[in-house]
Amino acid sequence: MPQIDFTLPHWAYWLGLILFPLVAAALAKRPKSTERTYSLFIGYFILITGGILGLHRLYLKSLVGLIYIPIFICILYANSEGQTARSVVSDMSNAVRQAERTLDREIPRVETAEADLPGLLQKQATAEAGSLDKRRADRDVKRAQKRIEQGRERIEEAKTELQTARPAMVTAEADLTFWRNFAKYAFWLILAAMAIDAVLLPGLVRKANANLPPERPLSETELKLKELEDAERKDDSSYVSSGWTGRIDRLSLFCGEFVSYWAVIAVIVYYFEVMSRYVFGSPTNWAHEAMYLMFGMQYLIAGSYAMLTESHVRVDIFYAPLSPRRKALVDLLTSVFFFIFAGTLLVTSWIFAFDAIAVPSGNGLLSDWSRGQITTGEMLANWNLSQWTDTNIRWGEISFNEWEVPLWPMKWVMVIGGLLLVLQGISKFARDIRVLVRGA
Repeated sequence: MPQIDFTLPHWAYWLGLILFPLVAAALAKRPKSTERTYSLFIGYFILITGGILGLHRLYLKSLVGLIYIPIFICILYANSEGQTARSVVSDMSNAVRQAERTLDREIPRVETAEADLPGLLQKQATAEAGSLDKRRADRDVKRAQKRIEQGRERIEEAKTELQTARPAMVTAEADLTFWRNFAKYAFWLILAAMAIDAVLLPGLVRKANANLPPERPLSETELKLKELEDAERKDDSSYVSSGWTGRIDRLSLFCGEFVSYWAVIAVIVYYFEVMSRYVFGSPTNWAHEAMYLMFGMQYLIAGSYAMLTESHVRVDIFYAPLSPRRKALVDLLTSVFFFIFAGTLLVTSWIFAFDAIAVPSGNGLLSDWSRGQITTGEMLANWNLSQWTDTNIRWGEISFNEWEVPLWPMKWVMVIGGLLLVLQGISKFARDIRVLVRGA
């Protein structure tokens, strides 16, 4: 199988987190057709992302797509067998090296001991009984005989190991080559089928649309159920208040919707990681870290959105039956605990963020400024393009794994999340006062 040697650039990671939600939101807000049809764009998108499984054919209700699945299973099986063979090759190679090292070490030792043994035996025979020389000679003879005995045992064990390990290594290498070629040719077969389908896809989409059954009108029961569902479904815009607090509410809604599309990025990245690891045998060193950092930022940014839409989990056995004015009064009395939490989060995040960029990082002006080594004016006056392009400038704290992504932007997202939460708390506080004063 071909290997995938790809590491996501840091700039592409941040650019994707910014651009993807904007594009996804624009596509989601497009006018939707009332008629159900198959889309050529979606067909090609599925072909690129899931064509190896034949999902583009299944999307178009074509059972030909089922042909892809057994071929894909064969690739997975071949990779699994290849991994087993690779482990055997590694184990047997280590066994051969250790056995050869044992022979290289023990054979000279045994030969030396065998050559010295006649002289030691002669000294033992000529030494006076009970004397110090006699005891020393006895000890030297025993040591030499023990060395010869143990050395011969190790030599025999090493030779036996070689006789077993070398054929096993050769067999495993042959198996590894076979399964690699099997997976490679199966993969090329799928790619060839995908290339053919890429040409046929426009016709397949037209055929699938032509075979769509006419939509039947909804029954009275279905219409009533749909009306009930629409009535129960509360649109996010209904949470936006009037007046100046509405600006804060709309900001929270925008940020919550923006980061919600990051979940789609996670699906794409983890799909790439699974395919890269199990199909191509090339696990990434960035996918997991990129996603858990992204989800951490999503959690913080979405806090104000969850507060606005009342999505936070709470026990409201006593709160739910209250009237709007009493609810507002309870919210005002308990808001002190919220502002203690949100204020602590904001202040602590601010400290964390400045600590993150204050980590010494090459000759980065931003880090020098955050550590107080230069003034703000000096930092701005000396700022140039090299601060963005110089690989020696890290701009503060970075992760400890091979990807080495800068961590200081995540710390500043904590600040943004804390600030949004405080602003939404102010909006909630003002609305509660409005309810108490005006009664609505």
